[in-house]
Amino acid sequence: MSRRYNSVLSIAGSDSGGCAGIQADIKSISANGAYAATVITATTAQNTQGVSDIHPIPVPHIQKQLEAVLSDIEFGAVKIGMLHSSEVIDTVKEMLASYRVDKIILDPVMVATSGDMLITDEAIVSLKKFISNVYLVTPNIPEAEILLGQKILLENMKDAAFKISEQYNVSVLLKGGHLEQSDVLVDILCVKESKKIIEIKNKVIATKNTHGTGCSLSSSIAAFISLGFGLEEATLKACHYIHKAIESGKDKVLGKGNGPINHFLN
Repeated sequence: MSRRYNSVLSIAGSDSGGCAGIQADIKSISANGAYAATVITATTAQNTQGVSDIHPIPVPHIQKQLEAVLSDIEFGAVKIGMLHSSEVIDTVKEMLASYRVDKIILDPVMVATSGDMLITDEAIVSLKKFISNVYLVTPNIPEAEILLGQKILLENMKDAAFKISEQYNVSVLLKGGHLEQSDVLVDILCVKESKKIIEIKNKVIATKNTHGTGCSLSSSIAAFISLGFGLEEATLKACHYIHKAIESGKDKVLGKGNGPINHFLN
């Protein structure tokens, strides 16, 4: 008697160093018990020290990848990472709508750790229009500030998450890692339907091995959604998993720069 895989589709870029992007997504999804399929939107020449080159995948080939997997595999959730142009965003939006995919977790990658913008102003406009079509959006503080058009501080995180949810008609996980915090890291989940605000706290871990944390978090939420958990429980379980993965990998060494989290907790 066959049993269907709990499958997640990751639509994102490839990180040749394996810390972030598609590679981090596959590890997170697999570590949490789901099956990972992928659509690659770009390849990068990247390692623990940074990105030296980006090669966008032609849009017709992205569309062919989407058609191939969506026509064949039933997905419990879809995770989306960096979509580098308006054309790519619109293509992904149209394809997911045509296959009636509803559990979409969007990591709205717009700003690099350095503070540099990763997508154009035109793409940001398209991304904002796309957000109301997704199940959960997971911005960090700089990305949330772009979405809201205002500064976000630790004391107004709850209000900011609620405003994003109301403005874009979406559930929001606002990640607080970019804010100056003492010994506790705070993330805020705002559930669209109930207007419920959940404060998620984890102890700050002293480490430079956090490359790909945002990718890993959004894809692990997608994994738990595909396994049948509701949004709140899936998010809490994913945040706990990421905390454990950071803790497990805090003293490990990969390359000369900022290493990854330890996805398999080994």
